[in-house]
Amino acid sequence: MILLTLLLLPATLLGLLALAVQLGFRAPRRRAHHDPGAFGLDFETCTIPTRRGRRLFAWLLPAPDAEATLVVLHGWGSSAALMLPLAAPFRRAGLNVLLLDARGHGNSDGDTFSSLPRFAEDLGAAVDWLRRSHPARCRRLALLGHSVGAGATLYYAADNPLPDAVISIAAFADPAEVTEGYLRTLRLPRWLARLATRHVEWRIGHRFAEIAPLHTAARIGCPLLLVHGTADTSVSPRDARRILERAPTGRARLYEVPGAGHDSVEHIERHVGALIDFLAAHGVGGTSHPGAGASEDASMRCTATRRPPPVVS
Repeated sequence: MILLTLLLLPATLLGLLALAVQLGFRAPRRRAHHDPGAFGLDFETCTIPTRRGRRLFAWLLPAPDAEATLVVLHGWGSSAALMLPLAAPFRRAGLNVLLLDARGHGNSDGDTFSSLPRFAEDLGAAVDWLRRSHPARCRRLALLGHSVGAGATLYYAADNPLPDAVISIAAFADPAEVTEGYLRTLRLPRWLARLATRHVEWRIGHRFAEIAPLHTAARIGCPLLLVHGTADTSVSPRDARRILERAPTGRARLYEVPGAGHDSVEHIERHVGALIDFLAAHGVGGTSHPGAGASEDASMRCTATRRPPPVVS
């Protein structure tokens, strides 16, 4: 009996460790309680197929006669709805905007787990769908991601020539450091923490070094704007500077937002003109640039419902 217990103990510990890691890294789901109509914007509600037979929820905000589209990807535990305050000014500047919910987030289908590579898979699925369904609207293409969504955007763009420009907001430099920081809060023995880190890599199917923004940014071939709040306590602004150091010389720049925290969309929104100018300078300009007073006359396709004047400013 003692021998059997000793043999089963490691397996039991590994099973408990795997369960703890899975629960600890499970993303909270926040479903949409408002839509782009709250911002006075016309929109299409769309369903996008992605990997493993899952489907993504998305909003397309069409701009009249626009041939450039910005695809927006939220962060961990966030959603397309929470990115609307940041996305709306891009639409008013005359860009088409596509906002999607990654798997396990917002109104999209769930999956066994969420990860940076799966965020990137969903972003790729959205871009492919956009090019298939609306080719005239995405002759020029830009990507914007926040936090884990930013890391996924950099990972996708590193080996994909389609984007004309990328905006990364509050990206961490290295997921290994993020994971180790979380595990330190659990006060695990060092050997067990290392084992947990290897388990996470096995679970997501990628080594952290392969997907780290610190390394993927170096392979991006299009212009890159790194945006980071100076008051971010979740991801240090130093991470943005480290990523910038690895990015190709002359192809990337850093824009620091004074007083903005990790999820301070309202702070970054006040500086969105600089982001719009960056896109326009690299050929992804809106039909109403400069300014954000675009007409809201675009007709809707999927939902075919005319939106009322804005009720939220």
